[in-house]
Amino acid sequence: ALGLFTGIGLSEAKARETLRNGTLSALLRRAVLQARSALGPALDKATGTLLYNTAARLKDPKHLGFLVGYIARREILSDLQLSAALEYVRSHPLEPLDVADFERACGVGVCVTPEQIEEAVENVISKHRAELLAERYRFNMGLLMGEARNQLRWADGKTIKNEVDLQVLHLLGPKTEADLEKKPKVAKARLAPAEKQKVAVVENGDMGTETQSLLEQLRGEALKFHKPGENYKTEGYVVTPNTMALLKQHLAITGGQVRTRFPPEPNGILHIGHAKAINFNFGYAKANGGVCFLRYDDTNPEKEEEKYFTAIREMVEWLGYQPYAVTHASDYFDQLYTWALELIRRGQAYVCHQKVEEIKGHNPPPSPWRDRPVEESLLLFEDMRKGKFGEGEATLRMKLVMEDGKMDPVAYRVKFTPHHRTGDKWCIYPTYDYTHCLCDSIEHITHSLCTKEFQARRSSYFWLCNALDVYCPVQWEYGRLNLLYTVVSKRKIIRLVETGAVRDWDDPRLFTLTALRRRGFPPEAINNFCARVGVTVAQATMEPHLLEACAREVLNEQAPRAMAVLEPLKVTITNFPAPKALEVLVPNFPADESRGFHKVPFHQTIYIEETDFREEADKGYKRLAPGQPVGLRHTGYIITVQNVIKDISGRVIELEVTCTKSDVAEKPKAFIHWVSVPLACEVRLYERLFLHKNPEDPLEVPGGFLSDLNPDSLRVVHNALVDSSVHSARAFDKFQFERLGYFSVDPDSEEGKMVFNRTVTLKEDPGKA
Repeated sequence: ALGLFTGIGLSEAKARETLRNGTLSALLRRAVLQARSALGPALDKATGTLLYNTAARLKDPKHLGFLVGYIARREILSDLQLSAALEYVRSHPLEPLDVADFERACGVGVCVTPEQIEEAVENVISKHRAELLAERYRFNMGLLMGEARNQLRWADGKTIKNEVDLQVLHLLGPKTEADLEKKPKVAKARLAPAEKQKVAVVENGDMGTETQSLLEQLRGEALKFHKPGENYKTEGYVVTPNTMALLKQHLAITGGQVRTRFPPEPNGILHIGHAKAINFNFGYAKANGGVCFLRYDDTNPEKEEEKYFTAIREMVEWLGYQPYAVTHASDYFDQLYTWALELIRRGQAYVCHQKVEEIKGHNPPPSPWRDRPVEESLLLFEDMRKGKFGEGEATLRMKLVMEDGKMDPVAYRVKFTPHHRTGDKWCIYPTYDYTHCLCDSIEHITHSLCTKEFQARRSSYFWLCNALDVYCPVQWEYGRLNLLYTVVSKRKIIRLVETGAVRDWDDPRLFTLTALRRRGFPPEAINNFCARVGVTVAQATMEPHLLEACAREVLNEQAPRAMAVLEPLKVTITNFPAPKALEVLVPNFPADESRGFHKVPFHQTIYIEETDFREEADKGYKRLAPGQPVGLRHTGYIITVQNVIKDISGRVIELEVTCTKSDVAEKPKAFIHWVSVPLACEVRLYERLFLHKNPEDPLEVPGGFLSDLNPDSLRVVHNALVDSSVHSARAFDKFQFERLGYFSVDPDSEEGKMVFNRTVTLKEDPGKA
């Protein structure tokens, strides 16, 4: 084989590399032997290159002999013709091919004369004569070649280049010294930082200015998605004699519209990984002028609750997406049952009595009922539907082997559990493997986008649609999005709730979407995070601080400023300049005062942070201390300590100070925040819930994830104070508390006692990076 491959012009290294690829080497061997039988043992390098490219680029091996025949007969002579031939056979999957149409499409028999090339080049040069004379040899000669090539698609590229060079030389004469000088570089005008941020991009399907959309972040295979109706161009797609007719019907129904779906199970709350799926499915559809369905996969009635249905839709809409339609797998139970009967009639499914324990894993014993008569399976399946079998006593199984080797997946099982939507109508329910592809078919989904763990189901997806002769969408898998320092498994979150480690699914220490919303993460920050992660086939495991950075970017623009004090220290201004409280105007966004101000009372009694005062100022300490004044933010005053008041234990409980206008005093080393006539509030400060990056990894946490809980993941400040400008804030409203971080109003807030959750600090903690 090595000699066979080097004999067609491959280097020894390339030949050895080819041999390591069993599929490629087998195809190339077939191609070379076929060509040698027609042309003799000595093949020229040009022919060898065409044979290699055919074997390497051909998606369907059944066309190999057909294409090699054209190469051996010298009817396909260039890579350009070969590319057209490969595209033709990919676009026409059904046999037999229309030979005349194929030959027209790839230029078989077309002879381009030197006179035609000369005339085409003359026309192009005449069109650009003025620019050529002005720019001379600095003109882009590739433009001339490209335009001439467009006129004569099958002309030899080298011949066109030679003719261009000859006619340009005739027009301009030989190159002069001026022609040989390097063309001066033109400096590109740089965008100012603000202008850079305002480059229009598609965000969530609409034009926006915040950040690049998820779709602009797509890499690799995701950019090669098939167009609606061209499903057969996807590698691995199974084509049957009915495929093209079904695709034609599909296009008639959809009008060529892109259709995706987000199909969550309503048995838990969505988490950060689902945010990526939501962005991808809804974003891809919108960016291509299509639609996205929200379809609940409600086939496990014992695990489904109304609160999950509601929360899932809320989170989809919170992220900024409106479903084209909200559907349920249960909407199609009647049709799915009818198709199950048809599958049995076609000999593709059977009723089996193996126990669940027997068929678990990838190498279960074959079912002794696999070849039972069709009529018997039809009767037994009807008995299953009527409740004559107990749970686990009978299943309906499909006759196929999946990609991972699993044999005959279950299509229906018995469950005596009333359904959330259909009540007691059914006691048999379809499985994911049976339901998902058929629901996609019913809704005429064009791109069934799912995470990588469903790749093993792709074979059953295509098999089932084709076994029933219904429209078959394309399934494409991408890598999941995971975060370190967390768990997202529904089962494990339930354990955290049951053990009291967290309050509920929306505890702000979790990374469910309801928890992130409660903590104060804006939906735009989550979408931007998904955009930066992008969509690849590889799994992405990210640090939480990257999500936090996205939150800071958005909140810096969205969250108005306010002042709050977490550990209040009373300060009395003994020479307060007015008999009653003054009103201080504080900008909502100091960097852009056009966005308005709010009023804050400034009284002779104020409160500052305990940590902003020291009785003795260390070197480098810049805040308040005896003999070291500080400014009060936004007031225009500087305060100086006159007296320190302590309780009987020696703890400082009050300061008496004097104030001086800042325009007549020496500039202080620092300005501190404060509150006056404040509102009492509770503040909840959150840290990571787990101590280790991978709490589910037994090597990292031998005792299991429950043993890895961070005892300091929540600190509650019960007697914090906040300025009165926030008194009308409602749940989920967000603020930047100056110098402290970004905070969100918690739904636990009551009249007279507000509760704030800290979303993120103002800056990333280097210790967490």
